[in-house]
Amino acid sequence: MFEDFFERPDTFSLGVCNGCQLFALMGWVPANGIADSRQPRFIQNASGRFESRWPTVKILESPAIMLRGMAGSVLGVWSAHGEGRIEFPDHLLMQEVIDGKLIPIVYTNDDGRADALAPAEYPFNPNGSPLGIAGLCSPDGRHLAMMPHPERAFLKW
Repeated sequence: MFEDFFERPDTFSLGVCNGCQLFALMGWVPANGIADSRQPRFIQNASGRFESRWPTVKILESPAIMLRGMAGSVLGVWSAHGEGRIEFPDHLLMQEVIDGKLIPIVYTNDDGRADALAPAEYPFNPNGSPLGIAGLCSPDGRHLAMMPHPERAFLKW
């Protein structure tokens, strides 16, 4: 059933936090068909503990349909997880993900700058992910996985 849903061209899915971990384990992000030995996964935070805070993220240019038209936006969002650091067992795959613009959201420092020369560092990057990676999307943009919790950031108080 999951594969049928994934393959349908009229579907969209959003995996947040544990859903993000699941999407990676199922191979939905960054792309379907990656060997398990190369598949990125979300592991324990670099701090070794649960991190809960209001970090700043930047939306990057990507195929993610949920974030279409938002590239360059810098937003505050809730983040609460213990296993949110992305690990790429294969560094060549990490470069392919970067080149394919499959990283739609990254943690930033308070100045909103997010690039390889100055990635966000702890505590701005609460999990220690390389390059401040906070999420991945599929090449067609229909499947988006992110560690921060946008659903917890809709009230004014």
